[in-house]
Amino acid sequence: MAIHQLALVDPQAKIADDVEIGPWSIIGPHVTIGAGSWIGPHVIINGRTSIGRNNRIFQFNSIGEAPQDKKYAGEDTELVIGDNNLIREFCTLNRGTVQDGGATRIGNDNWIMAYVHIAHDCQLGNNIIMANNASLAGHVTIGDYAILSGFAQIHQFCEIGAHAFVSFSSLVNRSVPPYVTVSPEKSHPRGVNTEGLRRRGYTPEQIQNVRRAYRVLYRSGNTLEEARETLAEMAKDAQELQIVVDFIDQADRSIIR
Repeated sequence: MAIHQLALVDPQAKIADDVEIGPWSIIGPHVTIGAGSWIGPHVIINGRTSIGRNNRIFQFNSIGEAPQDKKYAGEDTELVIGDNNLIREFCTLNRGTVQDGGATRIGNDNWIMAYVHIAHDCQLGNNIIMANNASLAGHVTIGDYAILSGFAQIHQFCEIGAHAFVSFSSLVNRSVPPYVTVSPEKSHPRGVNTEGLRRRGYTPEQIQNVRRAYRVLYRSGNTLEEARETLAEMAKDAQELQIVVDFIDQADRSIIR
């Protein structure tokens, strides 16, 4: 274990043998950090926070602090971070609240850039990119491979579907279905994230199926329920569309239309 002599690590913290911790960082008693992780200088990790393997957390981050929620009354809630995540400077990642399961969760292989805020009870999947100053209010869910550009702001209880792309400075107050690209003007849908799908190995036929689904959802004049029924039929022959149907069924807030 390579803990700098100027770091303050509580003896009750569970730190893997090969973890590196930089000077002036503070690690609380209920923190767990997995093997291969690197914690830079001036990082504060507090509360019941579990950090997996091979994470890199840069300087001036506040990880696992109490939720910014007036209902919070000191309950024993947690922040759970998976493996292989990169967290750049000045990010704030808060613990959950007992009103929503008690945990904020961040999956694996995520790229979290500087000044990002992830509020209480957010649930992040894997391979997500959050660019500088993107912010999540409480209870937000982000699907795998979603990209949030700089200064994107997501309202509480919204869901961002897998492979979605939220453009620079978008203000999102409704859920964004999988594959959809969001423009910053009142967060209107603006087509399909085709470039992202190509990079992830989607075939031309699969991308065409997604485009057809987009037209059903946004260009057909159908109600949401009518579009959902059509998409369910399409998904029988195009499995990549099932996540859109599931997203519509599970969304707590209405989707952008």
